[in-house]
Amino acid sequence: MKVFINKRIPETGIKMLEEAGLEIILSENENLSHEEWLSYCKNTDTILNVGGDFKYDKKFFDACPNVKAIALYSVGFDHVEIKEATQRHIPIGNTPDVLSRATSDVAFLLMQSVARRASYNFQKVKDGNWNAFDPLHALGQELYGKTLGIFGLGRIGYEMAEKSKKAFGMNIIYHNRNHNEEAERELGAAYVSFEELIKNSDVLSVHANFTPEHKELFNYTLFEQMKSDSIFINTARGGFHNQKDLYQALVDKKIWGAGLDVTNPEPMSSDDPILGLSSVCILPHIGSATVEARNGMARLAAGNIIAFSKKEKMPYCANPDVYSDHAS
Repeated sequence: MKVFINKRIPETGIKMLEEAGLEIILSENENLSHEEWLSYCKNTDTILNVGGDFKYDKKFFDACPNVKAIALYSVGFDHVEIKEATQRHIPIGNTPDVLSRATSDVAFLLMQSVARRASYNFQKVKDGNWNAFDPLHALGQELYGKTLGIFGLGRIGYEMAEKSKKAFGMNIIYHNRNHNEEAERELGAAYVSFEELIKNSDVLSVHANFTPEHKELFNYTLFEQMKSDSIFINTARGGFHNQKDLYQALVDKKIWGAGLDVTNPEPMSSDDPILGLSSVCILPHIGSATVEARNGMARLAAGNIIAFSKKEKMPYCANPDVYSDHAS
C-alpha cells in the first residue's frame, strides 16, 4: 500500500510506517502547487496530510478515486468534507488529545502576555526605547480572581481552564453544545448561555471545533457586548474572528486586548495595523509546536494509516460512521 506524505513529519511516524511494510511517497518539494499535489494524490492509496493548504472536497474525491483513506496530521478537519468522505466510505483520521497540553500552554501564555503587554514591552527593549520609569505608562492588568470564559470546553479548553484556576484562582464559565460534567465537578465551571459568556468573561478563550456556521462569529457586534477591559484569546482557528473588526474593537476600546495563535487570514500580512497595538500578542500558529506534541501527532497519524492497511478501524477517526452499515 502506498502512503503519500505531503510534508516531512517526525521520524517516529516514518519509522512506524516503514516497519509496517508500507511504501512511503514523500515529495522532495514541500511547497507543492495544487496541480503537483493532485498528481501525487492520484497515484496513491492513502494520504497522510500535513497542514490545511489543500481541500478534500467532492472535486478532490472525484479526481482521486484511488484514495481510500486519509490520516490528518492535525486535530482539526475543517478542510475535509466529512459527509462526502463518509458517503464514499473513506475514513478520515485525526490526532486528538495528544496536543491538548501544548495548545493550552499557548493559550495560557497569550493570556498572560496580553495582560502584561509583553510583546509591546519586549519590542521597546529591542528598539532601545527603555525609558525612565513612568508609573502610568502602558500598564497591564492582573488576572487573579477574574472570570475566564471558554467557548468550546473540550480537552484543550479544560487544560486551559485548569491552568487558569490553579495559577490565578480564576472563575470558570463556559458554553458548549453539551455540559462538561468533569469541568463542573473538578473546576467548579459553570455552564452559561453564549450571550452570558460574551457579557461576563474577563478573558474569553476560543477552543471549539470550527464549522462553517462559526465563520467570523466573533465580529464587531459581539466585541461591543464584551467588557471594555476584557481579553480575547483565539488558539483554535482564525476563521472564528473577523480580524478587521477585532482591530477596530481594540481601537474603539470595546475590548482591552487580544492574543492570537491563529489569524484571519493566515498567514497574516506583516503590515496589518493590529500588530501596532500595545495590548496585542500574535504568534504564528505554534500551538502544537513542541517535540512531545509533534511526535505524538506523528504516532497517531501513522497508527491510523497502519490500522487501515490491516483492514482495521482507525483508532482516531473523525467520521466513525464510515464503519457503520448505514454509511451511504
